[in-house]
Amino acid sequence: MSILLNGDSRILVQGMTGSKGRVHTAQMLASGAKVIGGVNPRKAGTTVEIAGHDLPVFGTVADAVAATGANVTVLFVPPAFAKGAMLEAVEAGVPLMVVITEGVPVQDTAQVIARIRELGGRTRMIGPNCPGIITPEASMAGIIPTDITGHGPVGLVSKSGTLTYQLMHELAGEGFTTALGIGGDPLLGTTHIEALQAFEEDPETRVIVMIGEIGGSSEEHAAEYIRAHVTKPVVAYIAGFTAPEGKTMGHAGAIVSGASGTAASKKEALEAAGVRVGTTPAETAEFARAALAAS
Repeated sequence: MSILLNGDSRILVQGMTGSKGRVHTAQMLASGAKVIGGVNPRKAGTTVEIAGHDLPVFGTVADAVAATGANVTVLFVPPAFAKGAMLEAVEAGVPLMVVITEGVPVQDTAQVIARIRELGGRTRMIGPNCPGIITPEASMAGIIPTDITGHGPVGLVSKSGTLTYQLMHELAGEGFTTALGIGGDPLLGTTHIEALQAFEEDPETRVIVMIGEIGGSSEEHAAEYIRAHVTKPVVAYIAGFTAPEGKTMGHAGAIVSGASGTAASKKEALEAAGVRVGTTPAETAEFARAALAAS
């Protein structure tokens, strides 16, 4: 089993005809993903050849959904146009929307999340500024390398794309049900808590690995949720112990203000909830292997 994405998922790519869209569509196809087409109003009715596949281009997301039954959309759309593209997918009722785009204004993200809630939450949004989601040996929606690891009992949720790949490599021998990069912006469509809930409910996931970073309070909230609702072993890694106060580090959301949002405060909260927190990705992987052996 997997969370959110499986081998039957039918993936639409908004921005498929651009250079990045083409490259990563080919990567998704190589993973075995069922990419069914793209969206570009200026090229509607044409086809694009990518990695040996002739993929149709639709004028709107609604047209694509009606014609193909697409239930996942991945966005490679410039920041200035991302809000319109996201809202189009939400209005079309696509169940899973993966927003790769970096630099989306927080206000735009807030408006999209508000619209999702107005429509009853029928769309699950991942991102923005994220690497996407992979269910190894089944499907991938985003930009995650597909050859790092295979299927296994570990579930991974991460704010950092690079650290997603690192932990996938460290635990390649164990394998993953799903690896999910939620993104590093201050406001996100899917939180640590929502990913933890999905992994807790997934019968194949035996151990959960959570990667956080400085800034905000999502990891502290996740610790409270773990204490109250998660029965499976959780191990964690927090990036940014040496980050200087008041400086944004890499992600828009990775900024420490006073005592709030520090790596130390997050580590303390997680350990108080029974989570083993590694000082390096390698040590975190060791904790995950030990938890698997004990489970």
